[in-house]
Amino acid sequence: MELKGKTVVVTGSASGIGKALTERFVKEGARVIASDRSAEAGQHEAEAAGARFVAVDVSHEKDIQRLIEDVWANEGEIDLFCSNAGIAIGAGPESPDSQWRLIENVNVMSHVWAARHLLPRMLERGEGYLLNTASAAGLLTELHSAPYAVTKHAALAFAEWLAITYGDRGIKVSCLCPEGVWTPMIQNAPLLQQTAVTTDVLVEAVLEALREEKFLITTHASTLQSFQVKAENYDNWIGKMRRLRGKAMALLQNASVGSKPE
Repeated sequence: MELKGKTVVVTGSASGIGKALTERFVKEGARVIASDRSAEAGQHEAEAAGARFVAVDVSHEKDIQRLIEDVWANEGEIDLFCSNAGIAIGAGPESPDSQWRLIENVNVMSHVWAARHLLPRMLERGEGYLLNTASAAGLLTELHSAPYAVTKHAALAFAEWLAITYGDRGIKVSCLCPEGVWTPMIQNAPLLQQTAVTTDVLVEAVLEALREEKFLITTHASTLQSFQVKAENYDNWIGKMRRLRGKAMALLQNASVGSKPE
């Protein structure tokens, strides 16, 4: 897909990956509708980028439906829907049910709800593109948060299912699975910061994948290398992840101690 002249929706646009995608898509000549639950920040960033803004909380299906219907009413068809909003909360199984439900809604069900309301019209047209942001955690794991790891696995699985089920009917699907990217999301993850890339690097990877209509989008060669190790010897990979988690937790503890006032 070439973006010039296309109508594109981006959720989670007030900061991080969503902000970077919005800015670059506008520069590529797309009509961009940006959305975020942070109305003030989202409006400011959208105006600065040259996009139209709609305040949306993707943890509620009715908000996603409202966003889609708003774009249909104002811009017409939606060529590319970037279901990008995501959160990272919780730790292990002790995390309260309220956190599990919230992260499931944002990281998984927002993709489901978007597809639910977009697909009938896209299938009728015989074309449409869904770009869902998951994470390298969907291919591998996340070392701090079980809810994040679980929901990103689910987000990738749903994108795979969409691509398999609707690919022969004109629906294109890409799934963005970045490792560390310099956004607010990794401010408490010093291990990821060691190899983090800029949002500019991520956006270039996204644009290349969209042009090639490629399903999986990664930002680090290490993602697929580790995924291959995982597939070849699961027990060996789990051992490697245990050691890496020990390193990650030590770095996090040191960072926390270092940030305390004397």
